[in-house]
Amino acid sequence: MYQDWEELENGIQNCQKCKLCERRQHIVLGEGNKEAKLMFIGEGPGADEDAQGIPFVGKAGKLMNKAFQGLGIDRSTIYITNIVKCRPPANRVPEEEEAVACLDYLRSQVMLVKPNIIVLLGSTALKNILGKEYGITACRGNWIEQKGIWYMPTWHPAALLRDENKKVEFWKDLKEVTKKYQELN
Repeated sequence: MYQDWEELENGIQNCQKCKLCERRQHIVLGEGNKEAKLMFIGEGPGADEDAQGIPFVGKAGKLMNKAFQGLGIDRSTIYITNIVKCRPPANRVPEEEEAVACLDYLRSQVMLVKPNIIVLLGSTALKNILGKEYGITACRGNWIEQKGIWYMPTWHPAALLRDENKKVEFWKDLKEVTKKYQELN
């Protein structure tokens, strides 16, 4: 585990724990308020994120930003990251060994940020954070509390681009997140 942001950022800069490092342009550690009480965790960087080194700046990120705007969430007040910090080829789902290679980085991020709410964007985030036995379809929209952190599993914004019907559920889930955030803070 990394004890501070500088140590974490230095540790990840030269990471070669898995084969994703071979093609990356940039490591995408995370972005936002490093003391946020609200954290979002996605799957992994896409092409736009890899090019810029910033999470959620592509089509899915733009859709998420619209939801934030509609709910009055200022993106600079939250922290956003992914399970893996390098782009999987062709935006495929990270393989288990790739996710495992990055989990110490993610655990360090959670420890350093100290959020009280974490939104798990999609199945990859859900399974790697809470366990393989969790499924996004069954858990989506339901609060799960563990070790003093409230988790809200919901659809990944990329899923909304493939299936417009999921937008209503995503919006409902984020409304629940803003409600819980106001209760806790």
